[in-house]
Amino acid sequence: MRILLIEDEPDLAQWLMRSLHKQAGFTIEWSNDGLVAYKRLHVEEFDAIILDLGIPGMDGNTLLSRLRAEDDRTPILILTARDSLADRVDTLESGADDFLPKPFRIEELVARLNALIRRSRGRDKPRLSCGDLSYDVGKHHFLINQQMLQVTPRESEVLAILIQKSEEPVNKQFILERLLANGADDEIGIESIEVIIHRLRKKLQQSTVQITTLRGIGYCLEPISNDEI
Repeated sequence: MRILLIEDEPDLAQWLMRSLHKQAGFTIEWSNDGLVAYKRLHVEEFDAIILDLGIPGMDGNTLLSRLRAEDDRTPILILTARDSLADRVDTLESGADDFLPKPFRIEELVARLNALIRRSRGRDKPRLSCGDLSYDVGKHHFLINQQMLQVTPRESEVLAILIQKSEEPVNKQFILERLLANGADDEIGIESIEVIIHRLRKKLQQSTVQITTLRGIGYCLEPISNDEI
């Protein structure tokens, strides 16, 4: 897989290039200037982009906004030293697919890149599924064995986040930030997420999927194993 790294710190860039190739076999192309990277993206294709926001030439936020305005759907993961909730929400609203605060472990970066690329390759599919639960992306509704699952709009948003990352851990903070980016009231918090997850578990009791809690990590939507049925 071919990744464009847009980072102006040479030492960090060189380390990332070596580590990502060693850990995952990625081919990393490096640009230390936002404007140069922007022009390059018009003539080359990449599986994903790693973007630092504080780059010269064209800052990362501007680059991100321009790519999305031009309907460039290449997955973009933001590396940032800014880790406030407001910064994360702004980044997601601008079109980023994921973000990773510095410092970070290379294993997590590899896992996030792999997940982004997997999801992007399935982006054109009109329906996502996990077990007997399916989600019609265009109509924004869920089916269990072709029967409509009755959920509230907020439950639907949370379940959509989980099914898009099915069989992957999703932490509460990530869910909260996605809801805020989608226009949720500022009053919504972590406790609200827990309540929604509790209601969804009840509604999924007759299905072949479950929402498991991974302590210290988050939630995971996954098929129920034969041993559990």
